Amino acid sequence: MNITFYGAAREVTGSCYLLQVNDKNILLECGMIQGGHEQRNHTPLPFNVNDLDAVIISHAHLDHSGRLPLLIKAGYHGRIYTHNATVDLCEIMLLDSAYIHEKDTLWENKKRQRKGLPLLEPLYSTDDAQTTLQYFSGLNYDQPKQLCQGVTVTLRDAGHIIGSAIVELSLTEDGVTKTVVFSGDLGHKDAPILRDPYHVKHADLVIMESTYGDRLHRSWEATWQEMGEIIQHAISSKGNVLIPAFTVGRTQELLYEFKRHFLQWQLANWQIFLDSPMGIKATNVYAKHTDVYDSKAQKIAHQQHGIFDLPNLHLSESTDYSMKINQIKSGAIIIAGSGMCTGGRIKHHFKHNIWRKNAHVCLVGFQAKGTLGRALVDGIKNIVLWGEKIQVNANIHTIGGFSAHADQQGLIDWYLAFENTPPVVLVHGEEQAMEILAQKLKYQHHANVTQASYKQKIVI
Repeated sequence: MNITFYGAAREVTGSCYLLQVNDKNILLECGMIQGGHEQRNHTPLPFNVNDLDAVIISHAHLDHSGRLPLLIKAGYHGRIYTHNATVDLCEIMLLDSAYIHEKDTLWENKKRQRKGLPLLEPLYSTDDAQTTLQYFSGLNYDQPKQLCQGVTVTLRDAGHIIGSAIVELSLTEDGVTKTVVFSGDLGHKDAPILRDPYHVKHADLVIMESTYGDRLHRSWEATWQEMGEIIQHAISSKGNVLIPAFTVGRTQELLYEFKRHFLQWQLANWQIFLDSPMGIKATNVYAKHTDVYDSKAQKIAHQQHGIFDLPNLHLSESTDYSMKINQIKSGAIIIAGSGMCTGGRIKHHFKHNIWRKNAHVCLVGFQAKGTLGRALVDGIKNIVLWGEKIQVNANIHTIGGFSAHADQQGLIDWYLAFENTPPVVLVHGEEQAMEILAQKLKYQHHANVTQASYKQKIVI
């Protein structure tokens, strides 16, 4: 039995790993390649799709699930196993991804047509995404499922986003059984709503993400204190608060904490808008799967009829409604995509607010280099939106501590819960983060560590 690494090897995108046992082929993840390397998604998948016997997805983020429609287009007609909540989220995210591919291709083809160039096809269509959804099979946490001869999967709670899973595989070949544990993306300890990552006790091989293997997060307590202080300041300045937020995870955490701190943060003074159709759908998925909440969120859900039901929350789905929000000059908290300010409705709200001295922009997630969000963090004085130069007079707040990923200590603590110090292969991390984590595990905790490289094959 062996595993070959076809993605997220020394990078944080395109998760894809192929397990071979008993002449069976199990694909673990089929993620989109992102971060400026999107053209690689157009190259053929680097394995024979017709040989696959099953597919397992750890969670719904596109860097783990986004190439599934390509798999189906290429001829795979088996089952895709994942948690029930991930099935619901993938319906939202894959259809949205397909819509974006179609829209971007249509725009590009208009330019190509004028130049007499051949037209392009989208990476996949909404029909392709809709077809893909038919192949999903939902599982619950902690319930073993035999996928084929010699392969049994058990999903454990990863605490990253709703439905995210640690994948525990029991593999039997020639009478020998081995346990392989793939971390998926591990959650940030004590994060709102979800439970902390499950601690597996035994493995013969661990495949572990290393996204934040080189850094520590700020405490949640300090994070929420800063958010409260910003809202108090905004009350006195009588402006609007704009929060660019990722639609899955971050948006729901904010709404939940608004409910928990409703009186303390004097939120009754505000009108709160969730201006994101996709964010609204994702929030409905979170509201549906109460069984995976941590004990605190479950208590609030049972006692107060849900964790997102703020009395002054307005859900903005239509473009017309979104445009009406822009007429509000004061007293609005607006949560809108995208999280790095690269697109979506938040840019329209910037156009109407960011030049105001009493407005506040709260950046509550990682802002990658080259994004508008990163430019605001770095103190840019003017931005250009739809050809118009706009002065940045708003108060820009970068709130540390928000992350859906475990930090370096969280990753190490999760690994140390294994009682037998198993060999570990690091994936899903940039080289610096992976190298620093590898050194920590090797020299402080005596682990046998491999840093995965593309197409590397490891015998289990």
